[in-house]
Amino acid sequence: MSQGRLYIVATPIGNLEDITLRAIETLKKVDYIACEDTEHSLKLLNHYEIKKPLISYWSEKEKVRAEEIIEKIRSGHSVALITDAGTPGISDPGAVVIGRAIEEGIELIPIPGVTALITALSISGLPTEEFTFIGFLPVKQSQRKKKLLELSIEKRTLVFYEAPHRILQTLEDMLDVFGDRVCCVARELTKMFEEVLRGRLSEVIEKLENSKIAGEYVIIIEGAHETTQSFEEALIEVKDLMKKGKGRKEAVRIVAELYGLSKKELYEKSLKMDEIQ
Repeated sequence: MSQGRLYIVATPIGNLEDITLRAIETLKKVDYIACEDTEHSLKLLNHYEIKKPLISYWSEKEKVRAEEIIEKIRSGHSVALITDAGTPGISDPGAVVIGRAIEEGIELIPIPGVTALITALSISGLPTEEFTFIGFLPVKQSQRKKKLLELSIEKRTLVFYEAPHRILQTLEDMLDVFGDRVCCVARELTKMFEEVLRGRLSEVIEKLENSKIAGEYVIIIEGAHETTQSFEEALIEVKDLMKKGKGRKEAVRIVAELYGLSKKELYEKSLKMDEIQ
């Protein structure tokens, strides 16, 4: 018996009509559909009258169910891998199953579709020639700020995902670390209550504080400017001088003069860097 195939099928991020004809055809022809949450996926499958045996591989089950999926494919069955929304493995479960299939030499066939990060980026008004997708930031604030500090010199447009209960705190952390950069925050994309907010981080935070917070969010932030990069390089120099025995004020004075930066702002940034680290 010949080996089956694994289809990586992108599903709508909200509006059920945002599915490709090829995705529908694939879901109808495979032997099994492996999904993140069977109850959630049934809404889509029932809408298109697709009835197939389902395998749930959510969270803790993924490693165990991955072996079950691989075994079915080895036995000649074809399996479609889907998540609750978007593309499997992209800030969603599915990476374990995909990794195991590659290890076993199983043929993977991608069935592309809509994705939240590209949808949001297309309407953000921010540069799209180059961008960096980070996905979800760490849950703990100290780790989140440390990650943001690492990203603060990135010149490309930055794209993040965030949950509703952390959106305000994350935006405030971004304002604290990045400064008041231009951003776009989108929620409930393609759904009934779709909302897109644009402006400076401080302005978007104020708007969110006065509106209903619900749904999944995409945050898009402008990249660092040349002066921002100079500050980050200068902070490294300050840290090195302090390690060599210089006091903070003296180290800041030397480096600020070298880079042509504000001593006050560099001093404040060096204190903030220590707080985060």
